[in-house]
Amino acid sequence: MEWKVRAIRGAITASENSVAAIREAVHELLDELEAYNQLDTTEIVSATFSATHDLNATFPAAIARERPNWNNVPLLDVQQMYVEDSLERCIRLLIHFNTPDPHVKIHHPYLRQAKSLRPDWILSKANSRSTTWSCFPTFHSVLVGLATVPQF
Repeated sequence: MEWKVRAIRGAITASENSVAAIREAVHELLDELEAYNQLDTTEIVSATFSATHDLNATFPAAIARERPNWNNVPLLDVQQMYVEDSLERCIRLLIHFNTPDPHVKIHHPYLRQAKSLRPDWILSKANSRSTTWSCFPTFHSVLVGLATVPQF
């Protein structure tokens, strides 16, 4: 059996710069990631969290380490490069993991305002699932101009 290294990306925004808000965001992101991916923490090579400069109340990796089976995962925190007018209070995640299935289906969770980082995925999911556009009202302005958007 030949193993492959694959990666999962994701992001979420915190409601404020506090330990409680960052903890809530990290747990929500990892809950989504674990719910939709067949991920065994013993197969994780490493996980890197980046946070925007306005989140400095705690380390996202320290919160992840509190979760069951995450205490032996190699974790790293870095500060996200600052870009003017970019998404605020954002935590991004990149996980590399080993898998015996090179075609394993991967779900990349982009939650809360971080969904705006990947409007192309919102379009793709909406088209493949025949999703009604009313569930994406905050992205209407982002999606206009990127593709043909159904009328509301």
